Amino acid sequence: MILRWEKDQDYYLVHVHQDMFGDWLVTRAWGQSGTLYGGIKHTLVASPEEAATLVDDIRHIQESRGYHKVLEANNPDDIPGSIKSTMKDELPFQDS
Repeated sequence: MILRWEKDQDYYLVHVHQDMFGDWLVTRAWGQSGTLYGGIKHTLVASPEEAATLVDDIRHIQESRGYHKVLEANNPDDIPGSIKSTMKDELPFQDS
């Protein structure tokens, strides 16, 4: 699952996925679009249900900060080209 929130030039991206060992990760990337400012954090969770709880907490925090959700997709292929082009240098889309 991939979620993205935006406010002005700022973005917050969440990617829920399994690594090559089968562990569940919630990866968060944030910054200013078009700049190198930002950060990344990986959180290991025990299950998809725990990931969903964490994502819900993140959603609540971002919306309380004035961000609005602009994307929710199950995999990178589901992301419209118009949005994907704005995510050029953001995880997990470095190769786009």
